[in-house]
Amino acid sequence: MAHVCFSCTAARQMNSSGDTEPKEASRPAGSSRILALTICSAAIGGTFQYGYNISIINAPAIYIQSFINDTYMERWGTSLNTSQVTLLWTIIVSAFSLGGLLGALLAGPMAVHCGRKKSLLLNNSFLFVATLLVLPCRMAKSFEMIILARFLVGMNSGISMSVQPMYFGESAPKHLRGAVAFSSAVFTAFGIFLGQVVGLTELLGTEPYWPYLLASNALPGLIQLLTLPWFPESPRYLLIDRGDKKACVRALQRLRGGEAPVLEMEEIIQEQQQQQSVALNSQSAASSKTPWSLFRDHDLRSQLRTVMVASSAMMLCGNDAIYFYASYIFLEAGIPADKIQYVTIGTGASELTAAILSNLLIERAGRRYLIVGGYSLMSCWTIVFTLALILQSWGVAGMPYLSMACIFAYILSFGLGPAGVTGILPAEIFDQAARPAAYMVAGSLMWISLFLLGMLFPFIVNGLGNFCFIPFLAVCVASAVFLGLTLPETKGKTQAEINAVFERKNGRKRQKQVDQPIKDHYQLGASYSLSSLVQEPHPDQKNGDGNLL
Repeated sequence: MAHVCFSCTAARQMNSSGDTEPKEASRPAGSSRILALTICSAAIGGTFQYGYNISIINAPAIYIQSFINDTYMERWGTSLNTSQVTLLWTIIVSAFSLGGLLGALLAGPMAVHCGRKKSLLLNNSFLFVATLLVLPCRMAKSFEMIILARFLVGMNSGISMSVQPMYFGESAPKHLRGAVAFSSAVFTAFGIFLGQVVGLTELLGTEPYWPYLLASNALPGLIQLLTLPWFPESPRYLLIDRGDKKACVRALQRLRGGEAPVLEMEEIIQEQQQQQSVALNSQSAASSKTPWSLFRDHDLRSQLRTVMVASSAMMLCGNDAIYFYASYIFLEAGIPADKIQYVTIGTGASELTAAILSNLLIERAGRRYLIVGGYSLMSCWTIVFTLALILQSWGVAGMPYLSMACIFAYILSFGLGPAGVTGILPAEIFDQAARPAAYMVAGSLMWISLFLLGMLFPFIVNGLGNFCFIPFLAVCVASAVFLGLTLPETKGKTQAEINAVFERKNGRKRQKQVDQPIKDHYQLGASYSLSSLVQEPHPDQKNGDGNLL
């Protein structure tokens, strides 16, 4: 499923003066096993669900629309016209996006108060309630139960799409942070692909079984509920948010398969000290920020602007519209109706292939090149696709197949960069205090954009015809230009280094907060025990309960 490649030892790097950084203790051969299993357990009930629930709604579209019309006829003695059925179907599709918006708003407070892991576990409750609604909906003759079920499934996806990348970004070592966080996109693509396979007419994509298809998302949730409790919480959350140093060390030991890396503990402690210093200077508690405080903070404007554009563009580029309305798009492209379900599987396979390839490349190529290159390629394919549709309307042979190839190429380009890099950005360019609020803002914009796209796309297709992808061309070009100018490369950088880059962009220079002795650890290559790094703080830095401020 997720491809995660871990090295067992940290490479020695030369600093500017010719000295070497200390080499971490060798890891056991299976040192990556716990981290890899943690990723699989969290993602199978997390971003996998987002991709799965996007794709499974496409296969039973005709049967659900027929069920809506039959139910209305039994209630009121009259049938609905085509536009009314389409409107109710659009409400069902868009309920997922509205639920996702509410889930994104809940994700931040849940991640702060419950923790990253417990939030993912509690999130499954929305999924199980949705299952209880959708299974008896046909017997109850209620299409409203489908709408409510899709809303709850959207809440589940909205929470997981924000909390899971946060959990991954805070649990991974620095040199694998991008690959681990990008595995969220791999599982999203895997969910899309598997949902398309399960929705085949040979499996659950038939009239008698469509309620079971919509309820099949309960199985991945059950797998997560049974497995995730056995894995550790985010080490950064344990130390910085809860002030539990011993739990942080234990979590790092499990995730790294041995002794907790000294340099990694130093980095976490540095971030904790920076937040404490900021809190002491501002005479306030070192608590998590709110979305409103992010907008008011001049030091975070560049980061916030970058994340807002990237999150909105991820949905407004039109990639997910292909999964919601795949049948409409392929019919417009001239693909025979009986072949569409098999062609649709190719779209999921394309994004899964691209996500795995990008997972291999992200720590080499970097985040900036992947996301800018992805939007640039998408712009090119949009132009070719539009030309193919125009030539097809003129009767030029072979154009339907060129249109289909353009859609595959478009999805491949999306999966190569924007699909995964967008979810990584809030975790990498915001510190621990601002990260939950940043995911709330990013998630809200993402789901609002998806809702608007789901509501408007059928009308865009009907109104613009062969030029239906021109709005997406504008989004892709604008995103490539903006992110190319504003987004710095974050590959292999610590949180302090990333903050420094954005401080220069914001025209501000924050006073250095890192203690000199910790810096000397790197310069001298000294080896310090973990006990020296997790000493009890000064009494002035504790609150009345004995916890860190």
